[in-house]
Amino acid sequence: MKINENYKNLETSYLFSTIAKKVSQFIENNPQKKVIRLGIGDVTRPLCKSVVDAMNKAVDEMGTPEGFRGYGPEQGYEFLKDEIQNYYKKRNVLLKNDEIFISDGAKSDLGNILDLFSTDNKVLIPDPVYPVYVDTNLMQGRKIEFLEANEENDFLPMPDFNTKADIIYLCSPNNPTGAVYNKEQLKKWVDYALKNNAVILFDAAYECFIDDNNLPHSIFEIEGAKNCAIEFCSFSKTAGFTGTRCGYTVVSDELNFDNMSLNKMWLRRQTTKFNGVPYIVQRGAQAVFSESGQKEIFENINYYKRNAKIIADTLKKHNIYFTGGIHSPYIWLKCPNNMKSWEFFDFLLEKIQVVGTPGAGFGKNGEGFFRLTSFNTYENTLEAMKRLDGIL
Repeated sequence: MKINENYKNLETSYLFSTIAKKVSQFIENNPQKKVIRLGIGDVTRPLCKSVVDAMNKAVDEMGTPEGFRGYGPEQGYEFLKDEIQNYYKKRNVLLKNDEIFISDGAKSDLGNILDLFSTDNKVLIPDPVYPVYVDTNLMQGRKIEFLEANEENDFLPMPDFNTKADIIYLCSPNNPTGAVYNKEQLKKWVDYALKNNAVILFDAAYECFIDDNNLPHSIFEIEGAKNCAIEFCSFSKTAGFTGTRCGYTVVSDELNFDNMSLNKMWLRRQTTKFNGVPYIVQRGAQAVFSESGQKEIFENINYYKRNAKIIADTLKKHNIYFTGGIHSPYIWLKCPNNMKSWEFFDFLLEKIQVVGTPGAGFGKNGEGFFRLTSFNTYENTLEAMKRLDGIL
């Protein structure tokens, strides 16, 4: 028996596990001090009323012989896929229901989708980046080349048509930087992928935070994307499903490589390795798209946007460079006084008991930067920024 030795190439612990241990140790040593967490991207607003009502109704159904549901379709119930199809249609993106796959979140599918691709493929990943993109490819032994995202290109790297890649990761609005690609920039990436017979794995988990109609919410708004892109979305930040788990992945039936359909391959993979998302959860997700659900979730999104503005205004006051905070719940700031990112993490924790995420955890280009999130309460965000203002 031999193990998968690619795991030796991973960091010993996941970034957020390291942060959690540091914070727990600080709290244990300083129980009298209130720690405010602006680090991990978990939400604080509860599920909206429309979602809760739909889930309660589904629970009642499950308690009756005529309403009980057993194993559901691994690719999702049609009632939810219909709503997602209509959601895309509002942006002039026409999808077929069999191109939409319901999942338990974008994170899972971003890793699982790699089952479809050879380990010989060369992968292009931006740096800094969400660690899951890197770690899931390292686990399978793929060769990774990093895209230089930095202050000079506003953390929005563009393709080099002189280099070749097979799998490309893009995230817009970006985690961790909050930067957003416009349509012209995404068109260049689509053109690059088509030229190189490559596939773009497009993470759109934060699209709901975009409020500029000129910015794309989906890569499928770009001509040619259905022939080269897979899109991953989530209800986690959109509707507070971080503890409920639901998302969806769009694999166009126009996406074909080596005379094989990625849509049919993904269907085969999911029906073999995935049990599907619970009926009760999918009914809740369906309610997100109702008129009342849309109104309620956007109240929550605007709540987080107000928090982001409080953080952004504090940084502007002290002339600190940052990206994000407008079309994104993340604020990516340059550490003051040339501090290293973990040094700044310790400084904030010890001096003002505010927790963020060190940029170095997202890659070498993240060194010297720091991520704050707007997902805490308004009161805690206000208090955290008063503390930060005091020491800056």
